[in-house]
This record gives sequence, C-alpha cells and structure tokens, in this order.
Amino acid sequence: MSTVTSKRRLTAGAALVVAALMTTTACGGGGDDGGSGGKAKGAGFNAAFNKVANASTKKGGTLKMVGKQDLDSADPQRAYYGMAWDFMRFYTRQLVTYDTKPGAASTKLVGDLATGPGVISDGGKTYTYKLRPGITWEDGSPVTSKDVKYGIERIWATDTITGGPQYLKQTLDPKGEYKGPYKDSSPDKLGLKAIETPDDSTVIFKLPKPNGDFEQFLAMPSGTPVKASQDTKAKYTQRPFSSGPYKFETYKPGKSIVLVRNDKWDKSSDPVRAALPDKVTVTISANLEENDKKLMEGDYDVDLNGTGMTQSGRVTAVQDHKDSVDNMQTSFVRYVALVHTAKPLDDVHCRKAVFYATDFAALQQTRGGEIAGGAIANSTLPASIKGHSDYDPYGVLARKGKPDEAKAKDELKQCGQPNGFSTKLTARNNNPGEVDVAEALQAQLGKVGIKIEVDPIDGAEASSITGSPSVVKKRGYGMTMSGWGPDFPSGQGFGQPLWDSRFLAETGNYNESQIKDPQIDKLFDDAIAETDADKAGEIYKALDKRILDQADWMPFIYEKNITWRGKRLTNAYMSDAYNGRYDYVSLGVVK
Repeated sequence: MSTVTSKRRLTAGAALVVAALMTTTACGGGGDDGGSGGKAKGAGFNAAFNKVANASTKKGGTLKMVGKQDLDSADPQRAYYGMAWDFMRFYTRQLVTYDTKPGAASTKLVGDLATGPGVISDGGKTYTYKLRPGITWEDGSPVTSKDVKYGIERIWATDTITGGPQYLKQTLDPKGEYKGPYKDSSPDKLGLKAIETPDDSTVIFKLPKPNGDFEQFLAMPSGTPVKASQDTKAKYTQRPFSSGPYKFETYKPGKSIVLVRNDKWDKSSDPVRAALPDKVTVTISANLEENDKKLMEGDYDVDLNGTGMTQSGRVTAVQDHKDSVDNMQTSFVRYVALVHTAKPLDDVHCRKAVFYATDFAALQQTRGGEIAGGAIANSTLPASIKGHSDYDPYGVLARKGKPDEAKAKDELKQCGQPNGFSTKLTARNNNPGEVDVAEALQAQLGKVGIKIEVDPIDGAEASSITGSPSVVKKRGYGMTMSGWGPDFPSGQGFGQPLWDSRFLAETGNYNESQIKDPQIDKLFDDAIAETDADKAGEIYKALDKRILDQADWMPFIYEKNITWRGKRLTNAYMSDAYNGRYDYVSLGVVK
C-alpha cells in the first residue's frame, strides 16, 4: 500500500468517526442499538467515562479478554507494561493500591494488604504499615511481613529478576549495597537493612532521604509479596503464587491465560477487589482487525492491551455499535525526542526551528483527529499529572496547531543553518499510524529545508535501538518518535526516565533526547523531596517550562482512543491510575 493511499484512508476514517460521534452527541448519546438487529444493547457512548457503566454486584460467568500482545512478564517484580499492572490486580496484592473508582478518583491510594496508608515519621524518611488480619496465600497460609519484604528484595536480584521498575531499589538502597535474596548470606535471606519486620504483621521502611512518591512505588506490582518457598526465580513468571482473588489455572506464554477463583482468598480481608467473574480468560492474537471483529461479535468482552481499536474497527464500532464505545482519554503523550548529541540539534535554535515548522494540527488529523487521536499537546505533562500547565512558548495552541514557517526559518539562521539541515527520524512500524505521522512530519519540516529520512523500526526492538545511545549515534538518528505514559501519577512517575540525566543508560534508555541538564536534575530532586503533592506540582511546572524553553522534547498529542466495551460487561469504568484503561479487577459479566 502506498503512503498516499494509507494517509487518505486514515483521514477518511477519521472523518467517518467524527461524523458518527457528532450524530451520537446530537441525538443525546447512542441510546439506540446502532443497527444491531435487536441484539443486546451497550450502556451508551462514553458510559464508562468518569462514571460506572452497568453497575452490578452479581457474581459468576467468564470474563473473556483478547490482546495483541502478552504480558511482558507474569512475575510482579519483572512486569513493566501498564496493562500487565492492571491485570495483576487479579492475583497480586500490595501494601497499598489504587482506589476502585472512576477517573481521577482512582489515583487515591488506599490500604490493601495494609490497614491503610503508611504512618509517616522522621521527616518523611520512615513509613510504618500494619497488615490486615486474614490475608492468605492460595495454599491457605498467612501472608506475613516477611513475605512482603522478600518480594521487594527480589528487585535487587537484577541478574535474574530483570525488566521491572527500579524505583524501590533506587530509593531504599541508592548505593546498591544489597545484592538481592539469592546472594544474601542471612539465614532467612532477609538482609535488606532498609526494611524492618519486627513481627509478622508490621513492615517498616527506612528511607535514606524523603521521597514524596514512595507509596506510589509500593502500589506497583513490584511491591507484591512473594513466598520464599514458592519462588522459582527466573521461572516464577510461568506460575506466580497468588495472594489475590484469582490464581493461575494455565498460562501458555504468547497464547493464553486462564485464571480461576482462589478459594483461600477471604473477601473480608480485601476491601478493594469485587472478584465477580468465576473465571478470567485471555487470548493473545496479533491479528488486530480480527480481534476487533470478535470483540464486536461478542466472542470477547474487552481488549487486554487497552490501546484502542484499529482504524477500520473504530469506524465500524462507532457507526454500528456506538452504545458500546468509549472515547478513552489516556495519560499517554505522543512525542518527538530531539537528540542533543546529533548535530546540529545540539543547538537550541535548531531544535526550536523544529517546533515552529511542525504542523501539529495536521499530525492530529493523521492520528485520527481530536476524537480518535487526541488533543494537540503544549505541555510536556499530561493533564492527569500535577505540573501540567497552559504554557505555550511556541504559540502552538494560539495558532490552533498551525506552523509558523517564518519563525522556523529565523531560528535556522540563528543556529547557523539558514538552508536547513538533514537528519533521521525513527518511527515504530508495529505501532498503528506512527510511520504515517512521521512521514507527515517529514513533509512539514521539508518546507523550511529540514530534510528528514524516516526509518521505520521494530517497536519490540526499540529498547536496543532508540534505547541505545551508541546505536542512535551509529545510525545518525536526530529524532525519535514514540509515546509515553506515567509509571505512576506524578511528575516523577512520568518524566524522570525521559529527562533526568541520571537515567541515561547504554540500553533500555528512555532519555532519548539524551538531556544532560543540571537544572532539570535539581528540579526533579526538589519535587521528589516535597511531600505536599500540590507544592511538588508547582516545581514540575517549572521543570515543564525549562524543557520547553530548551526545546528538548516535543509533545504533539495527548492521546485518546476509541475503545470497545463489551455488552456483557458490568462495573466498567476508565481509571486514571491505569492510564485510562478499564480497571480490570472491578469488571463483571452478565452470564
């Protein structure tokens, strides 16, 4: 298929989606069955946006999920995909977790294994938790404070437990003195000094310095307890041991997952999880259009990955089944990183020229328009993060996304490139529409003399391509296109891997701009040490301003998705804590 044909189809599809949704709005909200021939109706367009669709307490049935991609790991200490963290609420528990409420209310931390959020003392350096009575493993044995400590200690075993977030390790042991439980000389393998367990129901964390997001780290699956006698190390992903309402019946990596009820789980010990279905099944299939078709036919209830429907799928869904569609506002930002080590982009004026020459409105249309693609971005932070602002130094919003070619050419003169320059831009070829957006940007920048060669790369290999500064240099990349959502809902959770020089790595690097700015690093330190979230947000606003003023990193879309909500689903709502996905652990089904 030619690029031109692809873009025309994308634009035409976006127009059809917009027209159908405008009809929905005009009619008061998709209450009809959308021509479904008398079949079961959905709860209505956007019925799960900031509210609960089909609230119910009825138990039973099988929740059927389909996904284009498997969990990156079923081991809670190794998983990093957002959809995996959402799914793990079925079989893992943490000291604290996110509330089961729609929208922004979901970002509140509540007690899970613990009776409530931690008691903070010693100027923000000590956190104390008491475990609930009645919490058990799937074999009926109690979950103890030592299990919590051991599970967290596994993060340190980086030669075996690879891939997961390192926030707890970096916060509790910044010097890297502990080597993990597999190299621990202590008889009980619990030698990490920063965590104390004075009895079976008390956990105390001793931080070297305050971190206002510490409880956010504990809410990640990496804070999950692991029973030492059940730890199979690198093989734990094949059969994790459950502390939640479901346990593994079968897991065939890359193919399927079946969870069944954990009959040792006691609802009275778990105020978070409704545990409505009797069974949860997952089918992995890379055929995206077929997945959409089977979702709409009712073979599956929900998309595991939560990344939205394909172009053809969303057109059909909105035209014929709009009562089962949600226009999901995610916390993902689509961006172009401007690589500081690639001349002449080491000059701030050359980077500013890219901002001014970009037609943000056209990129928005290429991604599917405001409804299916998302709003034009000005701030580096999504609206769900404290620190997001209306700062607009390049007039992107003021010009409604249109470029300012005169200013772009002036910036090129200031960086000594009056006739423009040449560089390469990466785009992931397995991310729907990303190559089309890159080629649209290529045409826009070409109008001011910036010649771009688009290099489509395999997204599955990105961590060793765009994530490797040496590969970036060798291949001559000056820009990388990608998308990013927060690890947890704060400026640290979104931006530190992207912009802090201390997060630069030889592989798996997400600071793709290769920013080394002491001012940015200090702003992160100041915000992280601030335990008042509103005050930290003001510091993150200053950080946002610094990044934009230096033209380090160019956001262009706050992503929205057209998402299918199965007609059998109950208790469906979008959770800001999980980047706008449905909160899977709350879902039920009509039998």
